[in-house]
Amino acid sequence: MTGTLVFYSEFDDFEQWKRLLQREIPSLDVQQASTVTTPEKVHYALVWKPPENFFQRWPNLELVINLGAGVDALVGRRDLSDIPVTRLSDPNMARMMAGYVLFAVLRYARDIPFFEQMQKQAHWQYRHPRAAEEIRVGVMGLGELGRKTAQELARQGFSVTGWSRTFKEMVGVECHHGMASLSDFLSRSDILVIMLPSTPDTRGLLNDQRLATLPHGASLINVSRGDIVDEPALIANLSSGHIGAATLDVFEHEPLPDSHPFWAMENVLITPHLASVALPGSAVKQIAANIQRVSDKQPPLHCVDLNRGY
Repeated sequence: MTGTLVFYSEFDDFEQWKRLLQREIPSLDVQQASTVTTPEKVHYALVWKPPENFFQRWPNLELVINLGAGVDALVGRRDLSDIPVTRLSDPNMARMMAGYVLFAVLRYARDIPFFEQMQKQAHWQYRHPRAAEEIRVGVMGLGELGRKTAQELARQGFSVTGWSRTFKEMVGVECHHGMASLSDFLSRSDILVIMLPSTPDTRGLLNDQRLATLPHGASLINVSRGDIVDEPALIANLSSGHIGAATLDVFEHEPLPDSHPFWAMENVLITPHLASVALPGSAVKQIAANIQRVSDKQPPLHCVDLNRGY
């Protein structure tokens, strides 16, 4: 195999990815974007949130590999021609996501924020645990990560309802689809888990009107993209108590500015976009396999439709 793979990410470790990729494909030339001197030799790009006009530099590009499951940073770009774009589909990423959401759901299901407050006051206060089946968890988005998460929550005994834009069917999960069913789905979610991709149809989807349809005191967990939720509306609902608590791993602007109101809200738990990340040791085999397929003039696997955004 000949050709160069160009790497761009301000988050990932280039040397680690280079070592692992060349272990899988010894003949592959792996370079950082800033060091490429012969752009016409670049046939593959492994990227996470590349800057504007990044793809114009590589006239013979045949494959773009997104370093993650969400491809919103590649949607609507004028510099990206009609070539295959793939996302990572790593079982370890799905397992990591399901584990994070399960932690967040259990934290609310077992009233852990209440006990954290009691500990600060050195106050011994008992609350009887609720049965898992009495707690309604709504998973909003039933893609690969959402399905794995919904299945894990159902396995733990929670009453799980799923919502997606198109029809889905899952054992142990009551599935709803389409905008006509969204309000009913939200009204039955004691804990809402947001797992939708960021697309023109989903940005701002959870506005003040839709947040108001959640049960009073509901908890919200967002592990997808920050722009799906109207942040000022969420702040207002958290302040009023209509939404009792939120676990937020994603935000409209990242890093979250120091002055953002979320930092000071006692009913908000913040993590820095780490619910599920690409693990090089396991994801590299999928990437190498797709490079080999393109080199052999075969279509790559796990392609995304940038017109849909996923």
